[in-house]
Amino acid sequence: MSDQTLASSEQPIPLCVPDVSGNEWQYVKDCLDTAWVSSVGAYVDRFEQMLAERVGSRHAVATVNGTSALHTALLIAGVEPDDEVLVSALSFIAPANAIRYAGAWPVFIDAEENFWQMDPQCVTDFLERQCESVAGALYNRQTRRRVRAIIPVHILGHPVDLAPILALAKRFDLVVIEDATEGLGANYAGQPLGSIGDIGCYSFNGNKMITTGGGGMLVTNREDWADRARYLTTQAKDDPVEYIHGAVGFNYRLTNIQAAMGCAQLEQLDRYLQLKKGIAADYSIKLAAIPGAMAMPEPGYGTSAWWLYTMLVDADTFGMDRKNLMQKLSTQNIQTRPLWQPLHKSPAYPGSQFVGEGVAEKLNDRALSLPCSVGLQKEQLKTVVGAIAACCNS
Repeated sequence: MSDQTLASSEQPIPLCVPDVSGNEWQYVKDCLDTAWVSSVGAYVDRFEQMLAERVGSRHAVATVNGTSALHTALLIAGVEPDDEVLVSALSFIAPANAIRYAGAWPVFIDAEENFWQMDPQCVTDFLERQCESVAGALYNRQTRRRVRAIIPVHILGHPVDLAPILALAKRFDLVVIEDATEGLGANYAGQPLGSIGDIGCYSFNGNKMITTGGGGMLVTNREDWADRARYLTTQAKDDPVEYIHGAVGFNYRLTNIQAAMGCAQLEQLDRYLQLKKGIAADYSIKLAAIPGAMAMPEPGYGTSAWWLYTMLVDADTFGMDRKNLMQKLSTQNIQTRPLWQPLHKSPAYPGSQFVGEGVAEKLNDRALSLPCSVGLQKEQLKTVVGAIAACCNS
């Protein structure tokens, strides 16, 4: 039994909530005062320009959410029905769903043990051993479908090891679409996530690094792809006066009100990153003293945005598994959450192809994300760690 008293919080400590302390009110009020509230407005253009400059991409196209950005990215990249796209198995389900929206099929790639990201070796094994080139195109030997693209998902704010994946993509003529929805502000080898592959996608959901309530963004250096993305996300209008549409388009554009909030949030991104880094460092130091509570590692090949600080629970050493710890913390008003069910195990994707050794499943069993809002106070963090310590071998 631990000699520590189980720490308790009188007020709930949420997992990750937004900070709205900048120019959000002023910019949104400007939209309301001028009646520019829909998807046409100066803040949409401004937000796109700000984000493109921030990540070092030539073009940015705002969308209603990160999923719509991913769907649009697949379409402009030339992914067609019955193609296949490699995607991280350990991820929120959005990128897999976007692949299906395009009529294509996901091939799920396992995580690697060190930093929990898409495993480049699994990508190599699939492309080299399970595929073959026919008339200049790459085909999956098992399904006979053409392989078109790779979506490495930068989970939890950490970067995927992109260099080997990019080299493979170049060798096999595949498009790389970075899912950086959790990684705004992080980098790989000094380059911002989302700007390294052919296309990058971001999310501005309520709990992301910056928020517009909902919202997303697609970035690319190709002008033709950016133009096509704008066309598709605005219902593919060829003649807006006569309402002539040359393709099946989508109502995917961000509103001016949301973009106004995004501009204000992006102005504070550096402060948010600094706060997240400090929270992560504090957690890592304190968790090191708790047997069986393993701190989240940062890859040496890049820097993390520390979006959701996540620990691993070794049930044998800690004396309790991740699920029980999560339940115990919940009774103390401390909100935590597990990682996602590995996508190849999802009932939404029965019989899907998976490449790997089950690392994603092991991480799902053991990982727990802890409260890490940018406004998290030191006393709140101390309460969280105290509650975890009190559960150890209790």
